Amino acid sequence: MSKLIAILLGLSFAAQYTVVIALMVLQSACIPIPSEVVMPFAGYALAHSRMDLIILATLASLASNIGSIPAYWVGARGGRPMVERYGSYLLLSRRDLNLVDHFFNRFGSITVLLGRMLPIVRTFIAFPAGVAKMNQVRFHIYTFLGSWPWCYALAYVGMRLGASWNTNPKFKEIFARFHHGVEIVIVAAVVWFVASHWKNRIRTGEPVAP
Repeated sequence: MSKLIAILLGLSFAAQYTVVIALMVLQSACIPIPSEVVMPFAGYALAHSRMDLIILATLASLASNIGSIPAYWVGARGGRPMVERYGSYLLLSRRDLNLVDHFFNRFGSITVLLGRMLPIVRTFIAFPAGVAKMNQVRFHIYTFLGSWPWCYALAYVGMRLGASWNTNPKFKEIFARFHHGVEIVIVAAVVWFVASHWKNRIRTGEPVAP
């Protein structure tokens, strides 16, 4: 994180915005670049007023929309055939695809809206939305609406922290606990997913990929 802010502060003003936008585009293209790291430091480096925060959150949210396009289209064009052919290697089945379709058909809009406000989930939400062929206009509207308050809040935290990040160890401790909590949730979710799908395959007699 210290290296990231050093890079941002070492660039010109326009280049700083460009780097933030590029990172947020990549983050929404299913590349695990944590927005909860990028945006606070963007707020620290670029935001000095409420208008700066609004501009930063808006640009970052638009970048999230742009980054979601390839992930959505990969899911829409090749996601289902790919999972049907290679899903066994990831413990996925057609039943999982049908559940995704059903879930997005019923709760697609709210899923994208809330998913964009959650760490990790926001990075990958475009792919299942594409697999389910969620309406693209609605998908991008809710992607923006969900991304904006998330980006604004993180940038606001960065702006408020300011130089205190390097002088008050309490802030670093809070962020460290937050990231550890996210990691624990992710590990628990992966363990639950593997355990439940492995049992289902054994129960149904489906072959398990080596």
